[in-house]
Amino acid sequence: MIKAVLFDMDGVLVDTEWFYNRRRCAYLETKGYTFDEIPDLSGTNDVYIWEYFEPNDAERRAELKREYFATYMKEHPVPYDELKNPDARPVMEELKRRGVLCAIASSGQREMIEELVSAADLRDVLDATVSGHEVSAFKPDPAVYLRTMELLGVEPRECLVVEDSPLGIEAGLRSGARVLALKPREGVTLDQSQAHRVIDTLWDVIDEIDS
Repeated sequence: MIKAVLFDMDGVLVDTEWFYNRRRCAYLETKGYTFDEIPDLSGTNDVYIWEYFEPNDAERRAELKREYFATYMKEHPVPYDELKNPDARPVMEELKRRGVLCAIASSGQREMIEELVSAADLRDVLDATVSGHEVSAFKPDPAVYLRTMELLGVEPRECLVVEDSPLGIEAGLRSGARVLALKPREGVTLDQSQAHRVIDTLWDVIDEIDS
């Protein structure tokens, strides 16, 4: 019996990956970096991303990251109203009606999670939110999912994880939960072959529980 659904954020509840890719490169161009094309870092984590752009100079990498989060992101906020998944709230409402707990387990910063929760009006339908920055390791380590399950008081076998990226899918599998992969938007390619099931929309979560 499924008692909880744990949602990844980026790529599942909000279509932000393309925006993040472009915003990071626009920022780095102000710092002298040049790009023939914008690298697609969808589904990776914060540590990997900044090492990708500045692999050799740890001090420079830390300063770039600090300024990006402290200043540039605030000056160029995510247009959540445009990018949020319109199915998120109605699906969570239906889950709550059925007595199923709902949570967000994201590698994103706590601030970013809170922004999405407010913009998508999800606060009253969520039972927990956990950031990967609040646990011991990022995905594909299952720590963020295990911590969320602990907060909800549920066992892995009682949970569905909804992901999109290979790293997130691996984290969900390693947590012991059943993993659904939401198909990415057109033009984005992600290896979702390891998920138990690939779904077209968030409404398929309800069908999974009913099946």
